[in-house]
Amino acid sequence: MSVFPRPFLALLGVALLPATSFAQAVSASAPPAKVVQWTNLDPEKDKVMGISTQRTYAELLKNRIPTPVIVAVIDAGVDTTHEDLKRVLWKNPGEIPGNGIDDDKNGYIDDVHGWNFLGNSKGENIDVDLYEETRLVAKLKPLYEGKSRTSVPAAKRADYDLYQKVKKDYAAKVKEENEQYMQLAPLVGQLDGINEQLKQVLGVAKVDTAVLRNPPGASTNPQLLQLTSQLYANLKSSGLPDMDAVVEQVKQGATETKKHLDYSLNLDFKPRAIIGDDEDNTKDHNYGNADITGPDALHGTHVAGIIAADRDNNLGVQGVAGPLVRIMGVRAVPNGDEHDKDVANAIRYAVDNGASIINMSFGKYYSPQRSAVDAAIRYAESKGVFLVHAAGNESKNIDVVVHYPAPVSTTGTTYANFITIGASGSTNDKNLTADFSNFGKRVDVFAPGVGIYSTLPGSKYGTESGTSMAAPTVAGMAAVLKSYFPQLTAVDLKRIIRQSATPQHTKVPEPDNKKTVDFATLSGTGGVANLYRAVQLAIQQSAGTPKASSVGGQ
Repeated sequence: MSVFPRPFLALLGVALLPATSFAQAVSASAPPAKVVQWTNLDPEKDKVMGISTQRTYAELLKNRIPTPVIVAVIDAGVDTTHEDLKRVLWKNPGEIPGNGIDDDKNGYIDDVHGWNFLGNSKGENIDVDLYEETRLVAKLKPLYEGKSRTSVPAAKRADYDLYQKVKKDYAAKVKEENEQYMQLAPLVGQLDGINEQLKQVLGVAKVDTAVLRNPPGASTNPQLLQLTSQLYANLKSSGLPDMDAVVEQVKQGATETKKHLDYSLNLDFKPRAIIGDDEDNTKDHNYGNADITGPDALHGTHVAGIIAADRDNNLGVQGVAGPLVRIMGVRAVPNGDEHDKDVANAIRYAVDNGASIINMSFGKYYSPQRSAVDAAIRYAESKGVFLVHAAGNESKNIDVVVHYPAPVSTTGTTYANFITIGASGSTNDKNLTADFSNFGKRVDVFAPGVGIYSTLPGSKYGTESGTSMAAPTVAGMAAVLKSYFPQLTAVDLKRIIRQSATPQHTKVPEPDNKKTVDFATLSGTGGVANLYRAVQLAIQQSAGTPKASSVGGQ
């Protein structure tokens, strides 16, 4: 699962600055900056590259009546007790909570808010799983290591070639994760020390962008001014609100990277034993439990809040969609890489239980059971269900390197109900493209994915970045369109979202090699998603206005 880009690693340079000998301490303090959900702002009115959520509700939807829509979040888990989510959770009308009976006869016992394909009937759950590269190396190494291609039967040479490729990618991943951990582990203490000393020196409770922009006393202290200026620039570009958030994300990154080294890349680790299923049998779907929260619900809770956090309770944040949009949790994405079998079952569960839209903020670069996932996508297509997929966070051109689930079938046919989303930043300048985002013509549109403030487990809130945040922004848009214009099909949703993304010709660094390119060349539409323009198109269609051809294709 590629869900943890680290734009804050730009702050690595800060650790090289002296931070222990400030000339003076000051007592003045500045109030912390109010966290703004820039995603909801408007490019024209607010000069921020948001999707115009607030303007859309105020100007286009205020006299329209919404209808119920279910959005399935296939992810690592959703906190069902969160103050900003509990009112918007899907409730299975045919299930009686906690009675241990499959009341609605759908094959899943007590699936009140969704289903968990990463657990067993005892309530035990998988947290960390292997990367797909690790699974493939563990499977193929005993068969092909040390052998020449000519010594392998012709019928097995495709597997031999796969092993040669995947073992190189596995070795590269081990190297990358080790290097990253060597960076992150010592950085935690350094940044924490800088943060606490700055609080003391500046006389503030929180070192945020407002303080760093005009630090008390810095004008008479060149060393302090150098440090605060660099921190301010890096916080602005990363989308993080303050140094506390930086320290927390570095800690989170170090912990997650250590898990990957110890478990996800461990050829002897066998987490699937918890479930006890035949992981190669993609026809099997009778496994799991009703715990849609699981052991680590940070990612899925953040995603769910972006889509539909309660807009009417005056708490925390506002999701893109509301008021009749409901979140169905489907747990199928561990810390590591998801199994194709679980993804296929999760899609089918969501479709069969009434979801109109499915958010998929996960992905990988090998898919050994791709046919099962492709069949599930086609099943969703036959039922008119719209799939929204994150493009991935590895700065790759996915026209060249396939990111799964793929938006096209093995025969090259593009799925009409499947949209792929890249991550964009808040400013229409060189930072418009998130430097971690995958790109290419197979990316349909970009959407806000840097410094996105949303729900976190325990009724908390925080900022995360990734195409994992961009995808639910578009899933929320799709839910708004479907709720207020229920006649729209999945094909309509994809066309409208693509067509309403106005191409931007801003000069930006291409994510993989940093050469300067036109932003419009980095996706199929060349644009950033915009709810206001999408609703305008939906209004035109509902009024019988002829459909215009979409930008850059279907």
